[in-house]
Amino acid sequence: MASSSIDHAFNARTPKGRSGDPTYAGALSFMRRKYSKNVTGADAVVWGIPFDAAVTNRPGARFGPQAIRRASAIFDCDPQYPFNRDLFDDLAVIDYGDCLLDSGNHQKTPAAIEREATKILKSGAFLLTLGGDHFVTWPVLKAHAAIHGPMALVQFDAHQDTWPDDGKRIDHGSFVARAVKDGIIDPDRSIQIGIRTHAPDDCGIKILYGHEVEEMRAADIAYAIAERTGGKKTYVTFDIDCLDPAYAPGTGTPVAGGPSSAKILSVLRQMTQIDIVGADIVEVAPAYDHADITAIAGSTVAMHYLGLLAEKKARDKA
Repeated sequence: MASSSIDHAFNARTPKGRSGDPTYAGALSFMRRKYSKNVTGADAVVWGIPFDAAVTNRPGARFGPQAIRRASAIFDCDPQYPFNRDLFDDLAVIDYGDCLLDSGNHQKTPAAIEREATKILKSGAFLLTLGGDHFVTWPVLKAHAAIHGPMALVQFDAHQDTWPDDGKRIDHGSFVARAVKDGIIDPDRSIQIGIRTHAPDDCGIKILYGHEVEEMRAADIAYAIAERTGGKKTYVTFDIDCLDPAYAPGTGTPVAGGPSSAKILSVLRQMTQIDIVGADIVEVAPAYDHADITAIAGSTVAMHYLGLLAEKKARDKA
C-alpha cells in the first residue's frame, strides 16, 4: 500500500507525478490530475465546457466532460501506451474543472467561454478542452487567435461545419465558416479528416473524406496533416463523430462509414511535427452509449494530446 493513494485529485501536492488511486474509486478528475484554479506553473490545463444547446440533432454532450473524466480513470498509475512513459514525470497538468454557464441565457455563452479561456491562456499553459458540443470550439479558437494570430486548424470530424453563419448563431455546424470569415484560422493551412457529409462551401480547407481515409495508411494521413499545416501554429479539434459509430455511438450526429479508433489514434500518435498550441475533444454524449465506449475513445484522444506534449517537453529538455 506504500504507493497507494485516494482522492489524488484533491490531495496531490504538485501537478506532476502519477497517482495511486484505485481505478474504481476516488475523485474523478481527468487522469486524476489535481483540481485547481491556480494555473501557476502548469504546463497544461484540462478544462470542461458542459454545453450542448447548439446541437442540430441529439442533445447530451453537456455530459461529455463528466464522462471523459470518468473514463480516464483507467489510465491511472501506468506508463501510457503508446508513449511508454509516465506523462506526468515532467509534465505539470491540472484539471481546472468546468466553465460556469447560464443555462437560461445562451447568448451569453460565447463570451463566458472566451473570457475564461483567455484567463487560462494568459498563464502560458496549453489548454485542453473537453466539450460539450462543437460550438464551444468557436470562442476557444478566438481566445487562442488573440495570442497566436490566424492558426492552422486540424479538424477530425464527420462534418465540415461550414454552413452559412450570420455571426450571431449558436450553432455547432457553422463555426468553421465563421472562423475563416473572421480570420481566426488560415484555410490554406487547414485540413479536415474523416468528412462524410457535404456542406455548401469548403471555405478553401483541404478535406480528406471518409472513403479516402479508409484507403490511406495512418502514416500517410499524418504526413498530409504535416504538409498542409506547414509548421504554422495549429489548433486541433476532434469531434468524436469522426469515428465510425461502431467505435463512438455516444454522439449527437453519428455518421456511418468512419474510421476506427485504432487508426485515428495512430494518426494522432504520429503528429509529432505539428506545432499544436491548443486542442479539444467534443461531442461525447454518453446517454447514447453502452459501457462508456465513446467516453473511453474520447479520453484516449485527450490522453494522446498530453502524450505529445510530454514527449515535446522531454525533447526540449534533452
